[in-house]
Amino acid sequence: MVLHNGRPENTEGRLLREVRTYDFLDSLSIPYLRTDHGRADNMEACYEIDAVLGVVICKNLFLCNRQKTKFYLLMMPGDKKFKTKELSSQIGSARLSFADEEAMLKYLDIEPGAVSIMGLMNDRGKDVQLLIDEDVLQDEYIGCHPCVCTSSLKIRTADVTGKFLPATGHDYRIVHLVGED
Repeated sequence: MVLHNGRPENTEGRLLREVRTYDFLDSLSIPYLRTDHGRADNMEACYEIDAVLGVVICKNLFLCNRQKTKFYLLMMPGDKKFKTKELSSQIGSARLSFADEEAMLKYLDIEPGAVSIMGLMNDRGKDVQLLIDEDVLQDEYIGCHPCVCTSSLKIRTADVTGKFLPATGHDYRIVHLVGED
């Protein structure tokens, strides 16, 4: 894996959702580093990418309530365990579960394994609430996928919260996850 500054010079063969991510970041003058790799659709694969980027890639979980009327994107450190009960009590939503692939495509234009905060640029109806574990905000950089699981980005946390999210019309809620047994 090689670290590149910004978008690929040639986007031939790349999915439109990935290219739109680069276009969106570039339109906001948000600098980023990128690495291309094989499918990274699990945390084990992400650890190798972390070393190249010099950042911990966030665990991104796309969740919904039992009625599938409220959707949440949770960003948390990759090494924390997720416990629905712990999050449910903080956001006042009982019976959280993982949202299905159909909802993921509908709201974020992302497929399983590539869930990322970058997908919020596709949520024009503001149907997804962003939840960020407080530990993620302590890091200078965020590692995430550009809406595909074959590339990863390193972006300043301040650019994500101060430029990217306002441009998408999304705010975020800070949550505290212990993630211990």
